[in-house]
Amino acid sequence: MRVLSWMKAGVRNLFHREQAETELDAEVRAWVDTVAEERIAAGMTPAEARRTALAEFGGTEQVKQRVRDTRAGTGVQTVWQDVRFALRMLRKSPGFTTVVVLTLALGIGANTAIFSLVNAVLLQSIPVRHPEELVVLRWSAHKWPESPGMASFGDCKMRGGVAEASACSLPYATFQEMADRRDEFADATAFAGPAELDVAGNGQATIAHGELVSGSYFETLGVPAAVGRTLAAADDHPGAAAVAVLDYGYWQSAFGGSPAVVGRTIRLNNVVFTIAGVADREFTRLTPGKPADLYMTLTQEKALGLRWGGDQDAGWWLTVVGRLGPGVKRTQAEAAVNPMFRNAVLHGAKPAWKAGDDPRLMLIPAQKGLMGFRGFLSEPLRLLMLAVGMVLLIACANVAGLMLARSTSREREMAVRLALGASRRRVIQQVLTESMLLSLAGAALGSLVAYGGASVLAAFTSANWYQPLEIDVRPDAHVLLFTIGVALVTGIGFGLAPALRGARTRAAAEFSRGTTGGVPLTTHAGRRRWPGLGSALVVAQVALSIVMLTGAGLLLRTLGKLRSVDAGFDTRNILLLWIDPTLAGYDKARVLDLYDNLQRRLAALPGVVSASYSSGALLDGDMWTQDVKVEGQTSKQTEELQMLRVGPRYFETMRMPVMRGRSLGAADVRGGPLTAVVNQAFVRKFLEGRDPIGLHFGSDDKKAPQWAIVGVARDAKYDSLTDEDAPTAYVPLAEGGAAFALRTAVAPSALIPAVRKTMRDLDENVPVMRVQTQSETIDRLLFNQRLLARLLGVFAGLGLGLACIGLYGLLSYEVTRRTREIGVRSALGAQRRNVLGLFLRRGLLMVVLGSALGLASAAMVTRLLASMLYGVRALDPVTFVVVPVFLAVIGLVACFLPASRAMRVDPAVALRYE
Repeated sequence: MRVLSWMKAGVRNLFHREQAETELDAEVRAWVDTVAEERIAAGMTPAEARRTALAEFGGTEQVKQRVRDTRAGTGVQTVWQDVRFALRMLRKSPGFTTVVVLTLALGIGANTAIFSLVNAVLLQSIPVRHPEELVVLRWSAHKWPESPGMASFGDCKMRGGVAEASACSLPYATFQEMADRRDEFADATAFAGPAELDVAGNGQATIAHGELVSGSYFETLGVPAAVGRTLAAADDHPGAAAVAVLDYGYWQSAFGGSPAVVGRTIRLNNVVFTIAGVADREFTRLTPGKPADLYMTLTQEKALGLRWGGDQDAGWWLTVVGRLGPGVKRTQAEAAVNPMFRNAVLHGAKPAWKAGDDPRLMLIPAQKGLMGFRGFLSEPLRLLMLAVGMVLLIACANVAGLMLARSTSREREMAVRLALGASRRRVIQQVLTESMLLSLAGAALGSLVAYGGASVLAAFTSANWYQPLEIDVRPDAHVLLFTIGVALVTGIGFGLAPALRGARTRAAAEFSRGTTGGVPLTTHAGRRRWPGLGSALVVAQVALSIVMLTGAGLLLRTLGKLRSVDAGFDTRNILLLWIDPTLAGYDKARVLDLYDNLQRRLAALPGVVSASYSSGALLDGDMWTQDVKVEGQTSKQTEELQMLRVGPRYFETMRMPVMRGRSLGAADVRGGPLTAVVNQAFVRKFLEGRDPIGLHFGSDDKKAPQWAIVGVARDAKYDSLTDEDAPTAYVPLAEGGAAFALRTAVAPSALIPAVRKTMRDLDENVPVMRVQTQSETIDRLLFNQRLLARLLGVFAGLGLGLACIGLYGLLSYEVTRRTREIGVRSALGAQRRNVLGLFLRRGLLMVVLGSALGLASAAMVTRLLASMLYGVRALDPVTFVVVPVFLAVIGLVACFLPASRAMRVDPAVALRYE
């Protein structure tokens, strides 16, 4: 009943306010009249009785306000009043409002843009039914298992150390046992890939990314079909018809979204598949950063020519995901399946471990366990969130300074409000309401900036990844809540100091000033006025700018160092073309004929100096290694050797000098004696001063091929620019796919249309897998450094600009505030240079203090960048000297403008200034 009465009173006070006010006026008058009548009866005159009654009452307006504050529904009413009043005040100051909203839009927009990318990469749930029920199986042991082969496709992070190894790759038998355990799992699925497949039968041959999955894949994930049907368990039986399910996006782009695609046949790696259906539109991926175009069953692995993990039954090549049964907890299921796993890997037909290796199986939530590109991007994204947080702090400090300056001009207004009965709480509420409106307006505008910025970042990330990515940066509940939260915190952050400042206004002191607008440096109580806080805010902005500029400087120097690394070959003017004729059914002899023909045609193109090919491109992130023994080696242990298969004229095309002996030619590729060219690091490590020419090396297996060394090439970077030169052998490429390299005399990208046409004219059934320049492959290797350097540079520049605006604004306010003082100084004989120096010293002091604080903070914060630096220390002295000097120059300019205005003040005008 009490709650109901309160609600009724609230509705009455909100919608019948005039009646409530009339009743309150009547009640107050009745009380005053009653007291006055009592005192008249006691012998006072009517005027005296009424005056003493009002004095005892304490002021009618103050009492009315206290009554209003206790009414039900008053909170909503006062907030609405404050909002309307705040809108009127902000409308009266359009310049101030515009500057503040734009400043906040930049700060909040930058935060929302980066958070949108963080949300898309790190936080978004797997787009399947009840993703929280999915778990991924991950093993852990003291060493790697004894297996005929292991393959990993980046779904989970592989960890390997001296005493610990862990991965998600599992054999087919483990998946079968998990699928049969219905007590713990409602269902289970396994998958591998994707693989690059040659797609024919739909126009010109193209490359698509195909994922091999168990027949239970879509049922386990709860993904329906948009058209046709998804895969079923019957499709995964040996001898079943070859069927494929298309990804929705691939269906739209490659088949025009035609429903008639169901039942059509296409050729994948020269194998005929029937299209069974199209997956649901919402299902874009299981593992972040790993979209697939098609889905085929696991039983098609050998037919497609894939050899992942060796033998299908014994190889460790599958990622297994299970859906927990109703009411089953993850820890409960883990405890149940571990004994089964240990028994299988310790006592099976081919034991993978010994008991002392302590193998165990863990069930990890799929959202956490399926990392994909999250492991690659998580560190730079966290650093970027830190950077945009600093930008927002600078924006808040900047706006707080503007609000403080504005609050000084409104001190008489606050004094009048307090004198008329407003409580200090109401004054604080009013100022905070204004700041919240400004913050929300900045957030609204910043959201538009954020969506555009996030889209650009997503496109940059996709363009620099190994395959196009679908990064959904559209705002969702996470982004909306983040933006609102940032807006609220920001509004309170920059509005609190001006609100407290307004609430502390002394009415008597303000009225005693009369109408003058001059503001003394100190109050009559001797306390320092707000410029002390304003200076602190500017110092904080300078310090944060120093931190970001230092981080950006370190990364820019790192990029410069990496780009100046001697790769061992000329990385300029190289165009790379990847093809794999074996996907189109070519045998070994036809592959070599195609490569010879294509090499001649490419070399004959206008603008091409020479052409060759290899099994992979240098500095592309891929590497082939093999354990070998070298002839005459004293150690019985094999040594790891980097290897690359190459074609004729490879060293000449790459401009990789052969220091001794000869390079590899057409005769070496066409089946002559097995020959190889090794690098200088090979000679240094294995030959101990012996002549390398004529020596042999190869696998420890006597039946394995043994290569004869015919030349020694200069050391070249293979996998990464940051790696030390490692022993490498170049052997003839006799089969498989190839990356053609064209040395050009013109811009390599200009030749891409001609290169594609040449390949199409030669055989349109052999798709071009990828075309890019060598510079682009190197840029992809440096993605993290490039992303951070660019964005930190942008954010640091934004922060620096805001800090300089804050410095300029504070000194401009100081010049305006002290105009009369400047006039007095000038009238008493002060020189213009003295006035100039007065304000320059104040501004430069703030810059120096901010720089010192910023450098101290940067010394701690930049350690977070240590893993991304190369050739530069986290405490790089050059950066730590150049950045503050640069900021001091910019700060000097920001200080000089208002200081020069002060120097030009006319004493006669200044003395009349109010």
